This record gives sequence, structure tokens and C-alpha cells, in this order.
Amino acid sequence: MILKRLAIMLLGAAAAAALLSCSATLRPSHTGTAPTATSGGPADLEAIYSELGRTGGKVFTLAPKDSVVRIYAFRAGRAARLGHNHVLSAPQFTGFFHLPTGAAANGRFDLVFRLDQLEIDNPAYRSALGAAFSSVVSPEAIESTREHLLGENYLQADRFPFVRIQSLQISGEAPKFAAKVRVEIHGQQREMWIALDVEGLPDRLSVSGSFVLRQTDFGVQPYSLLGGLLSVQDEVVLDFKLAGA
Repeated sequence: MILKRLAIMLLGAAAAAALLSCSATLRPSHTGTAPTATSGGPADLEAIYSELGRTGGKVFTLAPKDSVVRIYAFRAGRAARLGHNHVLSAPQFTGFFHLPTGAAANGRFDLVFRLDQLEIDNPAYRSALGAAFSSVVSPEAIESTREHLLGENYLQADRFPFVRIQSLQISGEAPKFAAKVRVEIHGQQREMWIALDVEGLPDRLSVSGSFVLRQTDFGVQPYSLLGGLLSVQDEVVLDFKLAGA
């Protein structure tokens, strides 16, 4: 019982590193200095997109209540059956997309959310995922996971509260696009290409996709206990559907 409870805590903590990348094309970005914890937040984005709107085209505001961001982390090790797979979600975020007049491929989007606002193992989300997520995670285990993953020994949310995703280049034509993005997690920035399905332009915006993050690419080591008896997989899956108007 003690071992199983510890597994819940460890496997849940590693899930919080899951954010927007594509492991097959991921490469380090060493250009510029990583933003500080107090820069690049929601207020900064509002100012940036207000200015972009004055240059022409349309600015879409992404709506959390109409959007879905789900992050999946998976158990591993010889005693994996004692642990749980986990699902996290970002019910609150700030996001914008700028569509220039007659030049959708040259647009820009940004998404920012806080680590301390992540939701862990919502029972409704778990029950909808089938057998791999059918186990019940207690409220006590969820709270322990939250305290650990945000703490000084893991994601250091006090120092690096935001996760930021910014597009650098957009190619393709509706409904299929490829976007080169810069992702910042835990003070580390990486650039990658991701695939997007985009519908509704130019009157509304619906963007969906799914991709993979490797925790070690952002300097986060997957948890391992007792020589690998219990651990978490390095790779984490993220599904999203973002709506804007």
C-alpha cells in the first residue's frame, strides 16, 4: 500500500511537464535570452495583439471555456501496475491569433498559461479515456502530486510560473497548416514544427492537433524509483482544440 501511494505521487508529478512539442523535430534554440518569470505574461500579449490589430487583419481571442487542452503521462517500470497513467488539463489560459488581411500563412499566435492553474486527474476526463485511465486517484494523492510538481525540486513554479508557446512561422493552406513554434517551459526554450487542423477562417477560428513532448528536452528528468522499479515515461502526449472569435 505504501509503495502504491508513492507511485501515485511520483507518476502524477512528471505529467506536469507536458506541453506542446514534437519530439521527432525538436531542437534546442539558443537565440536570445529566456524571458524572466515576470515577462511575457497575459498583459504583455494583450498589448502586442492590440498593436497587431491596428496594423490590419483580424485578431482572434482564444476562449478557454470553448477549448480543450489535455496532457497525458504514462507509467513505466517493472512495477508499473502499481502506479497510474495521468491526465492534466489547462482550464485557464490566455491566447491570441492574428490573421493579416489576405495572408493567413503569415499570421501569428501565442498561448500562455500558469503551472499552478493546471487541473490534475479530473475524474470525468479519466473515465472517458477507457481502461488505461480507469483507476481512481484519491484527492489526497492529487494534492500531494500538485505540491510536489510545483515545488523547488521539480518545476519551480514560483520562479517559472508560465508556459509560453509562440508561433515563428506558419505554412500551408486551410484546413492543414504547419507551424514553427517556440515553447518555453521551466526557463528553457525550444523550437519545433507542429501540424495544425484549422477551420472557420476568416470569421471564426478552430485549431486542433496532437503532439509529443520529451521531458528531458526541457531539462526535466522523468521520475524513477528503486532503480527503475517505478518510473514514468519520458514522452508525454498533448491533445488540444482551441476556439477563438
